[in-house]
Amino acid sequence: MKRYFPILNWLPNYKKSYLSGDISAGITVGIMLIPQGMAYAMIAGLPPVFGLYAALIPQVIYAIMGTSRQLAIGPVAMDSLLIASGLGALAITGINEYISMAIFLALFIGVIQVLLGFLKMGFLVNFLSKPVISGFTSAAALIIGISQLKHLLGITVTSNKTLQIFQQTFNQLDAINPMALLVGLSGIGMMLLVKRIHSQIPAAIVVVILGIALAYFTPITNYGLKLVGKIPEGLPAFKIPDIPWTSLGELFTLALAMSLIAFMEVVSIGKALEEKLKSNNINANQELIALGTGNILGSFFQCYPTTAGFSRTAVNFQAGAKTGVAAFISAALVALTLLFLTPVFYYLPNAILASIIMLAIRSLIDLKYPKELYKNQKDEFLLLMATFFITLFVGIQEGIILGVLFSLLLMVYRTSKPHMAVLGQIKGTTYFKNINRFATDIIDRKDILVVRFDAQLFFGNKDYFYKQLKRHIKAKGYDLKTIIINAEAINYIDSSAIYILKFLILELRQRELTLMIAAATGPTRDILFKTGVVDLLGQENLFVRVVEAVEYVDGVHPRTEIEDRVSRQKY
Repeated sequence: MKRYFPILNWLPNYKKSYLSGDISAGITVGIMLIPQGMAYAMIAGLPPVFGLYAALIPQVIYAIMGTSRQLAIGPVAMDSLLIASGLGALAITGINEYISMAIFLALFIGVIQVLLGFLKMGFLVNFLSKPVISGFTSAAALIIGISQLKHLLGITVTSNKTLQIFQQTFNQLDAINPMALLVGLSGIGMMLLVKRIHSQIPAAIVVVILGIALAYFTPITNYGLKLVGKIPEGLPAFKIPDIPWTSLGELFTLALAMSLIAFMEVVSIGKALEEKLKSNNINANQELIALGTGNILGSFFQCYPTTAGFSRTAVNFQAGAKTGVAAFISAALVALTLLFLTPVFYYLPNAILASIIMLAIRSLIDLKYPKELYKNQKDEFLLLMATFFITLFVGIQEGIILGVLFSLLLMVYRTSKPHMAVLGQIKGTTYFKNINRFATDIIDRKDILVVRFDAQLFFGNKDYFYKQLKRHIKAKGYDLKTIIINAEAINYIDSSAIYILKFLILELRQRELTLMIAAATGPTRDILFKTGVVDLLGQENLFVRVVEAVEYVDGVHPRTEIEDRVSRQKY
C-alpha cells in the first residue's frame, strides 16, 4: 500500500514544525491558482470556472499518491494550449460538446498514464531530449501569448494557428478596443511593479482584485470591455464523462502526446526540486500512476487534464511547503472560492486574465540554452530550431512528434558513424592514446595498428566500422603485420556485426595479417565466445589490455597464467 500511496510514509511522521510552512505555501499557491486556473481555462477554450474545477481533485490525489511532496498539480498553460489546438482541429458543434470532449480527454490521458505506470514505461520520457523540449516549450509559450491577443485587443479571432491569428488580427486593426488594450497593458505593468516591490506578493491576485474593482465601481464596461461573466456557484458535480466513440482514433494521438508531455513536466520539475532538497524520492512509474489517477478521478468531477506547474511549484517550495498538506490547503481555498466567491468574479475583465497569461509565459521562453547549443553543438541547435518553427507555424502536435522523430534520427545518425580512434603507445608508459591528440609523444609503429571503436557494434554501423578499419589498414602500408581492436567501448555486438567480424578475420588471414581483440568487457566477450568468433580468431589472440597484446607480438612478455585465464574467461 505504501508503494502506491506514499502519504502513508510521510503522514504518520508529520512534524508540528512542518505546519507553518505548509499553511503558508498552501494559502499562497491557492491564491495563485484562482486567477491562473481561470486564465488557463480560457487558453483551453473553456469557461473560466473549469480552471477552478481542475484545481481541486487532481492536486488532492497527487498529494496522496505522488512521490514528491512539493509539486503543485493543476491546470497549466501548456496542456491548455494542446487541448485548444487538438480539439480545435475536430468537427465539434457547440460549447457543450467541446467541454465534454475536454473532460473525456482527462479520462483518456489518465488511463494511458496509469497503464504506462503499471507497465513501468516511465523511461519513455527519456526520448524527449532537452533541445526538443526547449524548442517546443518556447514555441508553445509564444503561441499562448499570441492566442491572448484577442482578449488584450478586444477583437474576435477564430483560429488557433499562428499565421492565421496574425492575419485575422491585422485585418481587425481598426476594430481594436482601446479600453481592453489599456486595461491589459496596465495589468502587465502593475504585476511587474508589484513583483519589483516584493517577489512574494501574489501579483496576479492583486491585479485581479483591482480589475474587478475597476469594472464594478467605474463605467469602463460601457466602452465594450468584455467581462468573465456569470460563473456557476458550488463545487463540481459528479458526472460520468461521455465517451465520443467516433472520435477515439483522432483523440488517441493527442492523448498520448499530452500524457508524455505532462509526465515530462512532472519529472523535470520533480528532479529540479530534488537537486535543491538533496533528496532522491521521485519514482517515475509511480508519478505516472499518481498523475493518471488524478486525471481519471478528476474527469468524474468535470476537470480537464492537469499536470505540474513550473511557477506554482516554485512558489510552493519557496513559501515553505514540506508535505502534501500544502496541496490540501490550496484545494480547500479553491473550494471555498467556488462555494462563496464566484459572484465576485463576474466583473473580472478578460483583458486582465490575458495579461496574467502573457506575463506568465516569460519563464517558458529560454534564450540562453539555444545560444549555448549554437556555440558548442550545432546539430542539436538545428534540432531545437526545427522543433521551434514546426511547433510555431505548423502545429503543436506536429512540433512535438516531429521533434522527437528528428532527435531519434540524429541519435541513429550518430550511432551509425561513431568515433574511431587510431591509438599509439605514449613513450615511457603503457598508455595507448589517440595519435591525433598525442602526436609528438607517440611511439611510431609501422607493424602494428591499434584502433578503438567508441560505440556498440551493430547493423547500423558495421559497414562504417569495416570501411574505416580498411582505410586505416591501407594507411599503414605494407609493413603492417598485426591489427589490435581495443574493444573497451564496445558494449554489444549484434548478429550482423558478428558476420562482419568473421569475414574480416578470414580476409586479414588471407593477407597474412593477424587480428587481435583486447580489453573486451565481460558481456562482449560472452558474445564473442557464444557466436564462434573466438574459435575463428583463436583464443591466443584475446587480451585483457592492449599493452599485453603489443608485448605478446614483440615477444618481450609471454602471457602469464592469470592473464591467459582472464582473457579466455567464458560466459
